[in-house]
Formats: sequence, structure tokens, C-alpha cells
Amino acid sequence: QVQLVESGGGLVQAGGSLRLSCVASGSILSINYIAWYRQAPGKPRELVAKITTGCLTNYAASVKGRFTISRDNARNTVELQMNSLNPEDTADYLCNAEIRTTARSIVLYWGQGTQVAVSS
Repeated sequence: QVQLVESGGGLVQAGGSLRLSCVASGSILSINYIAWYRQAPGKPRELVAKITTGCLTNYAASVKGRFTISRDNARNTVELQMNSLNPEDTADYLCNAEIRTTARSIVLYWGQGTQVAVSS
């Protein structure tokens, strides 16, 4: 099986920073992309940032310029550096990855999430 484990969430004041990490483990041949989503109460799950095998990235308009996603292929990890946080960033942050588990199988996986809370 494949597992995605997130860490790094916490409580910070507005203007502060956090670094989130997601580590993939298990039966992995390759990872096509890894993304961060977030979900706040009463809102749909939102794509925050995504990084592909070729290190192409995209960001939600609301976080562009403040958040940076990066990838370490050797460790099967991805990080999300979040700067200039504001209360609108408060949410459960979830790691999502498209993973090739066998030569002919590609599967989407989700982590359990890590909580981010930003006080005003």
C-alpha cells in the first residue's frame, strides 16, 4: 500500500509562516505529481499548489506569491512553504498524489491532513 503522511501544521499569527511536509511511502514506482489541497468548513476542497515530475508548478490565485511548493524525488517528499499567512488560510491541508504503483497502474492517494490555523 501507499501512504501519504503530512506534518507541519499549527497555529500562527497573521503574517507568520509555516512549512508543511508530505512524505509518500509504500509500493511506489514513480510519482507523477503531488499537490496540496485545503478544505475549510462550509467551503469545497480547493487546490492550493501542485508540482509535477518535471517540476512545473501552479498555484491558487489567492496564494500565489506567498506560498512555494517544492519536491524532493529522492525522499518522495513535497513541501509547502507558506509565508504572509492570513486568517483566510485557515483550513485542513491535504496532500494528494498521482502514483504509479505498478507498470500498468496509476492511482490517486490522499493523506489524512494537517491543520493550519491563523489568528487575526
